[in-house]
Amino acid sequence: MKTEYYQTPGSSLLMRAFWKAAGGDRYILEKATYGDQIKYMCLGGIVLTTGVMAGLAGGYAFYTIFEPRGIALDNDLSISTAIMSIAFGIIWGLIIFNIDRFIVTSTGKGDGTEAITMEEFKTAIPRIIMGTIIALTISKPVEIRMFKSEIDTEIHTRQMALKEQYILEADSLFEPRINRINNEIENLNNEIQAQTERSVELEDQYIEEARIITVGPRARAIKEQWDRAKGEEMLMKKTYAPIIAQARSELDSIYVSKRKVISESQQKAENLDGLLEKILVSHELSGWIGVFVTLLFLAIELTPIFFKLMLIKTPYDYVEENIKELMKAEQGVYVIRDYFQDNVGRERDLTKHINAEKIISEKIELQAVQERLTQYALSKYEAKMKKEIDAAPEAFIEQSTNA
Repeated sequence: MKTEYYQTPGSSLLMRAFWKAAGGDRYILEKATYGDQIKYMCLGGIVLTTGVMAGLAGGYAFYTIFEPRGIALDNDLSISTAIMSIAFGIIWGLIIFNIDRFIVTSTGKGDGTEAITMEEFKTAIPRIIMGTIIALTISKPVEIRMFKSEIDTEIHTRQMALKEQYILEADSLFEPRINRINNEIENLNNEIQAQTERSVELEDQYIEEARIITVGPRARAIKEQWDRAKGEEMLMKKTYAPIIAQARSELDSIYVSKRKVISESQQKAENLDGLLEKILVSHELSGWIGVFVTLLFLAIELTPIFFKLMLIKTPYDYVEENIKELMKAEQGVYVIRDYFQDNVGRERDLTKHINAEKIISEKIELQAVQERLTQYALSKYEAKMKKEIDAAPEAFIEQSTNA
């Protein structure tokens, strides 16, 4: 707008994009004051910023949920999960941007004063609730990313402690069986070893006796004991061999089961790095800092709603209202303010639709005319029939009888 007393500054492409995000009317803003232009540019910037932050937070939350599980301090990037997270983040950001844009644009301007009345606050409560939900969904993933190092360290400590606990539980479950079987194997081997030592001892005695003198009765007696001990040793080895083999097979099976239980338990410990666990740990570590981060996003999200209720009406608002009234007038619509009271005593407006009422009125009048013409035609027809009856009543009676 250019006049003798004022010229509205030109708008850039970026400014018009922010206007669109805030739901501002470019046609009016390009003719409004610079203050109106900046106001809607700032509102659009907040809405766009919220959408971008929501996209980043949603993408990070998606990656945290679906990333491969492992040790918390192992930061190996999953390319496939990252690509899906980027796609989800873009979609999520656009959804939140659209919702937030609706919240801001649907929030009225209140009564045009800086004060927020209770009635204005009541009407804004649904939008405030939606804005709060959006702020919370954005703040938590951002909070997790801010304290990522501390959270990963704490989760890693918990994972290691949980692994040690699972190992101790596995030991307490399997070690008694393992010790029992090892003791059985050891006892059998000790018996075999004792018999082997007895056989070797007798062999040594026989060799010593035969070396001193010729093989006599004593040497032959020792030889018989040696042969008997050797046979018992061979029989014992043959008898105990399958028992020891079966015990060792059972022992191997127990070790396999123990390793499987420990592996599954360690996998459970490594899975202790999901989104919920990180949120819980962040609450424990961040303290008041996390509260302030949440409050920051609440302020970003809810500021446009409260500011729109506090804004004083400007030329833009009056021109916008004027255009709306002109459009209603063009369509034959006008509103009578506070025309009647409802059941609870609240003042209600009466909306009049002139064009619709005109068509309805025409239809009613047309129907009335058609009814009057029908009555007139019937009266004329009655008069005509009376004349014919006066001329020949017998013919009318005869015609009625034949019918």
